[in-house]
Amino acid sequence: MNATLYTQRRLQPKPPDKGSFPLDHQGVCKEAMMKYMNCLNDKDMENGQCRDLSKDYLQCRMDHNLMTKEDWRYLGYGKEKKAGETNANTAAQT
Repeated sequence: MNATLYTQRRLQPKPPDKGSFPLDHQGVCKEAMMKYMNCLNDKDMENGQCRDLSKDYLQCRMDHNLMTKEDWRYLGYGKEKKAGETNANTAAQT
């Protein structure tokens, strides 16, 4: 038999695009994570309703070197609409 039929090409592992995201072994951000997870549970996994808690959790991770410090716009927290603001209001201001 031909041995090449049974050989597979090994895949090279690729690091995450944003670098490592180490586990929080010390639990320094556990409280922020639990608040976010509880919010998701209470809001039927509608993460848009828990954005402020998500941001708090990411801030905690950045503050404790558990992730690279990033500008908020690169994490999906660019200009956020204020309560009652619509797209028409935003367009009129520019």
